[in-house]
Parts: sequence; C-alpha cells; structure tokens
Amino acid sequence: MAKAAPKNQATSTTPPEGYTVLARRYRPGGFSDLIGQEAISQVLTNAIKHNRVAHAYLFTGARGVGKTSAARILAKALNCEKGSSVTPCGVCSICTSIATGEDVDVLEIDGASNRGIDEVREIRNNVQYRPSRSRYKIYIIDEVHMLTGPAFNALLKTLEEPPSHVKFIFATTEVQKIPITILSRCQRFDFSSIGTKQIAAHLQEITIKEGLEAEPEAIELIARRAGGSMRDAQSLLDQALSFSNGKITRDEVHRLIGAVDENHIMDLAEAILTGESSKVLELMDQTNSKGLQMGELIEQMISYWRDLMVYASSNQIPVDAGIATSQHDRFKKMAEGISLDTLLAGLDILSLTKIRLKATHQPRIMVEFGLIRLSRLVNLIPLQQILQLLQSGGLPAQTQTSARQITAPPEGLKKKFLSEIDSLIEPPTTSSEVRLSSQNISSIWPQVIDAIGPMLGNEVKKSGLPAISGPNALVIEFPRLYNQALEYCSDPARIMRIQTALNKITGQSWQVRVTSKVITDPNEIVELAPIEIEPVASKPKVNPKDAAEKEPIVQRVLEIFNAQIVRVDAGFGVLPPESKPSADDDNDEA
Repeated sequence: MAKAAPKNQATSTTPPEGYTVLARRYRPGGFSDLIGQEAISQVLTNAIKHNRVAHAYLFTGARGVGKTSAARILAKALNCEKGSSVTPCGVCSICTSIATGEDVDVLEIDGASNRGIDEVREIRNNVQYRPSRSRYKIYIIDEVHMLTGPAFNALLKTLEEPPSHVKFIFATTEVQKIPITILSRCQRFDFSSIGTKQIAAHLQEITIKEGLEAEPEAIELIARRAGGSMRDAQSLLDQALSFSNGKITRDEVHRLIGAVDENHIMDLAEAILTGESSKVLELMDQTNSKGLQMGELIEQMISYWRDLMVYASSNQIPVDAGIATSQHDRFKKMAEGISLDTLLAGLDILSLTKIRLKATHQPRIMVEFGLIRLSRLVNLIPLQQILQLLQSGGLPAQTQTSARQITAPPEGLKKKFLSEIDSLIEPPTTSSEVRLSSQNISSIWPQVIDAIGPMLGNEVKKSGLPAISGPNALVIEFPRLYNQALEYCSDPARIMRIQTALNKITGQSWQVRVTSKVITDPNEIVELAPIEIEPVASKPKVNPKDAAEKEPIVQRVLEIFNAQIVRVDAGFGVLPPESKPSADDDNDEA
C-alpha cells in the first residue's frame, strides 16, 4: 500500500506535454488535405473506389511535398476499421496508430539505416504472415534509393508477386538511383513542388488557428523561401512564431533567415543597371554592416535577374516573382531599358559568382567583384549594333551607354573595313592552283601531313608517298605490315580531312582513296620502317597578342575604335575544320 504524502509537502505534478512542431500537428490527414498534389490524390482515390489498388507504389519528388503523408493516408484508407474508404475516419485505433507511425501492420522503414540485404531478407520472410488486425500488411520504405544493389535484387521477386495481403509503398527524393527493374514493378507518382501562393494560403490558415497575426508580406516571404516544400515552410513559420511577440512582421522574417530586404535588392539592381559602381559599393557596405549572408544576397539577385529576364521576354511580371505589388511600377520601369542579351549576360555573371563563393574565404570581395562586373555590362555595345551603325553611315559621336566618345571613321576607311569583313565571311573563290605531279608530290605531301594534324599525320606517313591514279585522283597505299594504320586512315571522316587539306594546298579538288599495297612478288620483303618524308619545318612560336596585332582586320578595328588589345583567347587565327572529325579523332587528339 502506498504511503500518503505528508500534508506539508507539495505533491508532484505531471510535467506538461512537450511541444509538437507545426509540421507534425498540421500534417495532412486525408487525400483532400494534400496541397498541390490534386492529380495524385484523384488517381489514388479512384483506385480505392474501383478496387484497383496496385501491390506497389513509388512516390518521388522533392523534400516536404507530401510523399510520406500520402503513403500514410493510403494506408489508413485501406486499413481503417470502418472499411476501405477514400475518407478514413482518422479516429479509430488503426488510423491513429498509422498517423503516429506505430501500427503493427503498417511498417515504416528507413531505407538509409536498413539498406542491406539482411534487412530485405527479413522483409521477404515476413510477408508470408498475414496482418495481425488489419486487412493489409503495408511496408512504407522511405528514401528507398539508399538500398544497396544486392538488397534491390533480393526484393525483386517479392515485389513483383507479393501475397494478396501485402502492399509496398516506396518514397524517394532521388528516383534516378533506383534500378529500372524496381521501377518497372511499381506504379510511379511524381510529386511536384508546391506553388508559392498555395503555401502562403496554408500558412495564413495556420497562423489564424494558432491565434496569431502575420503580415501578408511576411507569409509570402516565408513561402518563397521554402522553395516549394510545405514542411520547410511550416518549420520557418514555427521559427518565426518563436521569434516574434505575437505578430510576424516582414522585417523579423528578414532578420530570421538572413535575407536582404526587397527594397534593398531593387536599389542595388537599379545602381547596377545605371552603371553607378560607387553606389553599388555603398549598398554593399550597408549589406555587410547588417551581417547578412553573401550567398543569400547572390541567390536573391539571381531571382531578381530571372524576373527581369522573364519580363523582357514576355512583357509580363512572373506569377512567382519575389516583388511586392506596390513595387511593380518601379520594376517595369527598371526592366524597360535593358536588352534581353544584357540580362542573359548578367545571369551568367551571377551564376559564376555563386559558384566561386563556394571556394573562397572572402565572400564579400567575390560578391563585390561580380556586381561591379555586372554594372559594367551597360557600357558594352553589341557587335551587331556596331555593324549596323557602320553600314548605315558610321558610329554616332556619342552614345548614351558609353563613357567616352566614339567618332565615325573616314568614309574610305569604313569601306575598306567592311570589304575586309566581307572577305573574312566569304573568302575569295579564286586561288593559285598547283598542278600535282610525280615531280612535286614529294614537296607538297609533307604540307598535307602537317595540315591534317599530328595523330592522323603519323599514321599517313607509314604509307610513304601516295600515287596519282588518274585526273585529280590520289591513292594512299599501306604495306601489309601496317594493317592497323590502314584501318585507322580508312575512316571516311579522316579521308575527308586529307582531301580538304589537299584541296586547300593545291587549289584543286581531289579524290583520295586508301588501299592496301598489292605485292606482285611473293618474295618481296617489306621493310618495317616507313618511307621517310622530309618533315615540314616547324613553325616558330609566336606570341598570340603579337600575331593579332599584325592581322590587317584587327589593325583596322583598333584604328577605328581607338582601342587596344587586352587579351587574346586560345584558338585565335585557327579556322574550324570543314568536316566533323570522328569520335576516335576527338579521343585521340583531345
């Protein structure tokens, strides 16, 4: 018998129940509660109504979009004590135990920690036993892509022909890692990301049920930050509720997630698009003084530039744009003066800056470097525009986007410049012809070998000098010893390369044929060494910048625009091949 507590001693009280996060308390309880997955809900509902429930399902999609919740709802619909129904009661012992993940017949397995063949063998051995109290024994395997190859193989036969009382439901975020043999045995459902407006509406309902207030802009910010995941949005809302004093404001959410205010982003974008580098640095000082994350700033800038790109392409503000309604007029005014090409180049710079941030210990410097480069884009004049101005009578004395004056070239120089551009685009058809004969082939053939590249040239050398078999016809004969070289050079793409080089050097059209050398004398001995060909003198190495400065067309451009060469990229002066080389050549000469 228990002793009574002394009267002067306070009796112990039961500690209050622990707090349950919003993501668990507001988890969907029925198919109608699945937000953003209406099509999947309809398919599963009809399958239950018409008794067409499959033996295995695969739910795939991003995190927090309702995969595991849908699996539990399906399990409740099949095993509810009141009978299989598309609207399970949710209050019977089976429904409540499934909702908490504690039902003996609905086994939730973590694929990451139960990924071996032994765990799958245990499943395979247990499926033969009927459920304890429900109609179906249901296996829900989360993150199923984490199973090993042998584990998947052990599951194949059971998954294809399970007992009638067993159902499998798989959930994964990386469906590409699941073997095709598993995919073909399941009905696959792709869960899409949830729209920002749907997330915001659901969060607003939660705040009302919690008896709290939230600014619409704050809710919208949380919804955008969630990136299509309802669970992430609910977790952020939970943090915001703890951070606030009864009302969630936009400024509090900004401080909570380390994001930059939309007005600050627009100020920064405006300074960039007007080329005000000093103001860009001033705004960056303000960003840094607030302790905001540089990575988050770049993410927001990429999103803003994407919105500008969409508006420039469709003349409409994106539905999911991170821009307040009150700022739409300012956004449109900002977007109207930018070309689509400039925005695309800006997105490229921002994406490169984001990549570089991962490998630097000085994120602020890297972000400032990227944004200053972005602000310089307005000073660039598209090449197409320059050509149009030249053809229409010369460049203007001063452009709105250039920091210096550009004077029009003299008329004679302009015509010469355009004629040289035309000659580059359409090279002259007339060229000096070199008649190929047995007397001069020994001096011309090394030039051909030098032009076709070292890999192919070394193989062609093994054939010795080619033979002229007819008018504009050449035969390359390989001794029997060089069958591998014969096979290599017989590729049509390589023959085309030889013909192209020969045509350019001689100025004539030639047909090249590759054959094996015919041995007329059975006692003829073929030497191992190929016929020596006098090598072409190696070209001295030339500084690319010096070579560029000697080009007449480059000299004209420098003279017209009063410019100077800053950098010469690799490949300057090298014309692309006329025919596409084969895959073997790409691998050999890469």
